[in-house]
Amino acid sequence: PGSSPCRSVIMVAKAVGVELNKKLLNLQAGEHLKPEFLKINPQHTIPTLVDNGFALWESRAILVYLVEKYGKTDSLYPKCPKKRALINQRLYFDMGTLYQSFANYYYPQVFAKAPADPEAFKKIEAAFEFLNTFLEGQTYVAGDSLTVADIALLASVSTFEVAKFDISKYDNVSRWYENGKKVTPGWDENWAGCLE
Repeated sequence: PGSSPCRSVIMVAKAVGVELNKKLLNLQAGEHLKPEFLKINPQHTIPTLVDNGFALWESRAILVYLVEKYGKTDSLYPKCPKKRALINQRLYFDMGTLYQSFANYYYPQVFAKAPADPEAFKKIEAAFEFLNTFLEGQTYVAGDSLTVADIALLASVSTFEVAKFDISKYDNVSRWYENGKKVTPGWDENWAGCLE
């Protein structure tokens, strides 16, 4: 529940009508390193999806898979190559820039009791500036309707909110975020996971 990548999968599953059989792994106890989990996912990361024997990890790949396999429409991940390219860019931005900036700044403080790194904090601010620019004049982050990119980014931004990062400095992000809370299936479960 504390993992934004896991929560993004939960929200997309809800959006496409897939009932997940969720398994909670205690990472601190090393449950993700046990042989039975390594057999499913040798990279031992979460989330990991197993769908009728097919194992897949990396949350953003799982989001796309869920929509392509179970979506009744392609609205969350349209078939148009240009629309998909924009969605993919935003998914990679989430993975490599926005969420990575969270991990680089907050994880050392939480897991290693390290002091806050002001340079890492500047990377968070830069990431939010980019996101704010992407959202200029836009209701959604990659087109004119809710997509998997919005859901992945919504999970990440909600994690920043619970960590007390001031989102209000970014007008476009704040507007998009407030809308996302209203229109995204599974938002309540996402927020409960953040608070946990």
